[in-house]
Amino acid sequence: MPKVLIYTTATCPYCLRAKQLLDDKGVRYEERRVDGDPALRAEMARQAGRTSVPQIWIGSTHVGGCDDLYALQRAGRLDALLAD
Repeated sequence: MPKVLIYTTATCPYCLRAKQLLDDKGVRYEERRVDGDPALRAEMARQAGRTSVPQIWIGSTHVGGCDDLYALQRAGRLDALLAD
């Protein structure tokens, strides 16, 4: 299974939803909290091209945010991406 990385904040409901989907699938992920860490948020924004959270990577693929993660799930493509 590829490494899963998710940038979050403590109070973001979309972050919670994204992590819940990953948890439901039994996916282990590395969570990086950007609240209170401007340098880490800037790093995330540079890599993602977005400033909103969550920002999710599966392996080297930038998935995007929560809606993007759920869209992959609905399309039946998330499991294949997680299996690569």
